[in-house]
Amino acid sequence: MRQLARALYIAFTLLRFGIDDIALSGLRQRWLRALARLAMLGRRFDEPRGVRLRRALERLGPIFVKFGQVLSTRRDLLPPDIADELARLQDRVPPFPGARSIEIVERAFGRPLAEVFADFDPEPVASASIAQVHFATLKDGRPVAVKVLRPGMLRAIDDDLALLHRLAGWVERISVDGKRLKPREVVAEFDVYLHDELDLVREAANAAQLRRNMAGLALVEIPEMHWDWCTSDVMVMQRMTGIPISQTERLLAAGVDLKRLSRDGVTIFFTQVFRDGFFHADMHPGNIQVSVDPATFGRYIALDFGIVGTLTDNDRDYLAQNFLAFFRRDYKRVAQLHLESGWVPPATRIDALESAIRTVCEPLFDRPLKDISLGQVLLRLFQTSRRFNVEIQPQLVLLQKTLLNVEGLGRQLDPELDLWSTAKPFLERWMNEQIGWAGLAERLKDEAPRYAKLLPELPRLLHATLQPRDDPALLHTLLAEQRRTNRLLRAVIWIGVGFVGGLVLAQILLRLGSPLR
Repeated sequence: MRQLARALYIAFTLLRFGIDDIALSGLRQRWLRALARLAMLGRRFDEPRGVRLRRALERLGPIFVKFGQVLSTRRDLLPPDIADELARLQDRVPPFPGARSIEIVERAFGRPLAEVFADFDPEPVASASIAQVHFATLKDGRPVAVKVLRPGMLRAIDDDLALLHRLAGWVERISVDGKRLKPREVVAEFDVYLHDELDLVREAANAAQLRRNMAGLALVEIPEMHWDWCTSDVMVMQRMTGIPISQTERLLAAGVDLKRLSRDGVTIFFTQVFRDGFFHADMHPGNIQVSVDPATFGRYIALDFGIVGTLTDNDRDYLAQNFLAFFRRDYKRVAQLHLESGWVPPATRIDALESAIRTVCEPLFDRPLKDISLGQVLLRLFQTSRRFNVEIQPQLVLLQKTLLNVEGLGRQLDPELDLWSTAKPFLERWMNEQIGWAGLAERLKDEAPRYAKLLPELPRLLHATLQPRDDPALLHTLLAEQRRTNRLLRAVIWIGVGFVGGLVLAQILLRLGSPLR
């Protein structure tokens, strides 16, 4: 009943804000246009469509807000008015009262606010779908940012996810593409990531891991966590100040090189994915700033680590081979990799899949992002995957989402960025490190502790293996096996001798008989 009530509320909200009008506008089919006009009878809206869409997503809750956040990075797919409004969801979601934040912080720490902070600003500096952030100062004078989880989030998310699980089951049963698209597995992955976001201790741990991984790259700054003041509802971290990456005019005025910034973003992403297998998976503009501090000028500042992605060694190797094959335009290798990984049925014709991939990908090369119609590319890829029954890989959903974010940021900073030529040298270097002498040396180094323990034991293990066993039953069994083997060998030898002898005798008879013909 709760799911039914939620479904009715969603439908009512969409109708209230006229989202059906937005969805059905601009269609070619006459009957759909007539349906849209019929649905709009008696309804008038004073607000623009972008504002109505944003307000509807805010009203529907965090899952829908996150959907709007992802869409906001795709300005090539959306009209400007809608993209501008959805961008407000990134860090300007309506906040909850500051007094409620103070109450949550004091309950989490079990003490009055004044015993922890020298000052605490009740007015949030940023408000997102899951939490909001306040500036404060610790007793020792260190400036910090305090992230506070929104109250009542768990129940709201559980209600929406329960509905999504049920809808995914229906889609899998009634849709011809249900099995291939794996909607239930995709929703299950989304379920895990959303619940991870509700634990701020987990987010702090994610940030600490990324901070260690990125320490030597000198391209991105990640705040330090203050572990004494991190709980599941409250997280205290180093305060980071910079210019939001979406404010390109301010960045240019500060002297930031946007072209270099776009290339650095690609390098950071591919480093996290292929070197570490651990990447920031929520890279919308609301979570990215740029430092203008002289010591770290021009570096990225990463925020909000509730969603991170992980890849196994096999995933990384497979993806790297696919990317390199794409960059080299080796479409046959791409098709073979799909077959080897089990993504397409074994009976798939490699030449047909190769031709289809070439048709989709060839127009992408040697062109800047601004000249690529990603909407058409995605449509044709979907048609190709449907034709060849390509199965969606749920473990890569986050990577696909992050790729969209990265491309959206690259388009915003430098429309002339060639994503392919920027990424290709990095991937080639990474593959050489994996399969070359450097990769072999690194793997031997990783295995050295195991070898150090095993090598001293080898002589003893070898001696024990070669020693005869004193077990009479075992000796009897071995002798019986040996006798059977000897008999088999004698039979094979006699058959071979007879066969060879027969051939020799036949040759002699043929030669003796030839003069009589």
